[in-house]
Order: sequence, then C-alpha cells, then structure tokens
Amino acid sequence: MKNIISISELHSIAFCDGGYIPQDVISESDIKTATERWVIPITGRKLMEAVAQGKYPELRQEYIAPTIALYTRVLVQPRLNAMSGVGGLTTAGGSQRKAAEESLRKEYQSAIRSKARALLRALSEELNRKTKEIAEYDPKENILNRCCCDGGFVQVY
Repeated sequence: MKNIISISELHSIAFCDGGYIPQDVISESDIKTATERWVIPITGRKLMEAVAQGKYPELRQEYIAPTIALYTRVLVQPRLNAMSGVGGLTTAGGSQRKAAEESLRKEYQSAIRSKARALLRALSEELNRKTKEIAEYDPKENILNRCCCDGGFVQVY
C-alpha cells in the first residue's frame, strides 16, 4: 500500500510551528511506520487501501492525513532533537543556539503526542458516525471501540 500523505504535505501539517526542517530528515518509511502503528488499528487495512486509491478524499484530508502527519512527527521528533552520525549522538550547538533542556523537549513531545491522540479520537468518532457510508470500515477492527488508555488506566470493553 502506498503512503496516504506525501513528505511535503506532512511538512505543511506537522511542522508548521516554525523552524526549518529539511525534507530528507523524514523518510517514506517513517510515514509508513506511523500509519501502521497508530492509524491502521483504527481504520483497518481495507479502508486505508481504499483511501490510498483515492476514495474518500474528505476523510483523507480532514482526518487521516493530519493524524498520520502528527504521529510521524511523534516518531521523528526525538531524532530531530539529537542527530546520530560518525561522531555518535550529538545535539545542535554553536554560538547562537543550544539544545533545549530535557524538560522542555519532554514537554514539547508530550504536546505533540496529545494533539495526535486528539486527532486519532476524532478520526475514530468520524468513522463510527459514518459506518454505513464507508463500506470498507468495520467498527470491530477499530481498537478504540474495544480498548483505550485514559489517565494511565487501560480500559477494555
């Protein structure tokens, strides 16, 4: 299955908060990983394949693409905070800038994750509202219809 969102579209959605991020920092496999890990357990594979083929453009634009974009950022943000290379794991340095404190990095990552979770819930709710209109969606495949984690408590229905 091809990716639902391009790297440039992902940039405009998930990295619109300022600062230059080179497009080559994010790979197609990062997008695929985020999709497989967080989105397909909600939508099911059949629906994602239909969306990848151009079906349900509004659902893609309003719910699926933003969710994939934010979860891709959740995945790659730690890699942006510290880069690995020949010199091992390093942080940005120089006379004008220094790496943010660990507490700020954790707070920032938590905010991104919270926004991504909210988008995922909105996607799930939209799919459940439109079950009859979206033939490829099976509510039994949506993990949020069976299990969720709120406030550190896992709830199974």
